[in-house]
Amino acid sequence: MQDLLAHYGIWIAAMVFAGVVGGFVAGLLGVGGGIVIVPVLYFVLGGVGVDDTVRMKIAVATSLSTIVFTSLSSARSHYKRGAVDFALLKSWGLPIFIGVVCGTAIGGQVDGLVLTSVFAVVALLVAVNMVVRADNSALTEDFPNTGVKSAVGVFVGLFSAMMGIGGGTLSVPILTAFGFDIRKAVGTAAAIGFIIAIPGTLGYALAGWGEAGLPAGSIGYVNLIALVALVPLTMLIAPLGAKMAHAIPRRMLSYAFAAFLGVTAIRMFADIFNQIGAV
Repeated sequence: MQDLLAHYGIWIAAMVFAGVVGGFVAGLLGVGGGIVIVPVLYFVLGGVGVDDTVRMKIAVATSLSTIVFTSLSSARSHYKRGAVDFALLKSWGLPIFIGVVCGTAIGGQVDGLVLTSVFAVVALLVAVNMVVRADNSALTEDFPNTGVKSAVGVFVGLFSAMMGIGGGTLSVPILTAFGFDIRKAVGTAAAIGFIIAIPGTLGYALAGWGEAGLPAGSIGYVNLIALVALVPLTMLIAPLGAKMAHAIPRRMLSYAFAAFLGVTAIRMFADIFNQIGAV
């Protein structure tokens, strides 16, 4: 009994740490929690001894479960300011949903190493994009046709589900590159997060049902203890990071986020090579 209580205590403390760090960095850099929460959870899970084969899946699934709540709050706030593009949301909703279903199905079946690799590669590409296009300048005006628009929506849904993110990290730079206003892009991305998070969470919960080696309080790959700790903490701590962000120039924040993602990607690549070498 004492060992069980100690196990729960360590796990709860680890999730509190993840919530505080993730919330502060998300607020500081002005990004959705997923792109921050996933790597924080990934490394925290490794620190408490969760097996390498499942820890990235737990990080991705649990991050998506938190986005169910945080995206709803964020989307409501943007809606009040008229920053949600409903025409875009309507045309993109189904392609994104299809992408999420495919991404969750793939993510639930492949080795955790694959998800770690996907996150590391995409995070590095996003970091490069943030340095090259720090001013979010448009490359063209709108999508060239419906086919391209739908394909991009599937892409956003697919990789967001495999990375455990709400879609803003991918959709905002894509939408601004296609000439959408940055405020509308951010506001619509918040609503997109809700479309991604619900099927993604349910899919990973089913995919991990009965999986061995999961930490306490898990339903499939979704960890409820982490969910309960992360949602209130990220929402409580994020404003502190946002407050500090106002004292820092926007371009510097873009570079800071790029540096965070770059370091995260490199650290994940190191883990990948270590795991491959250990096989």
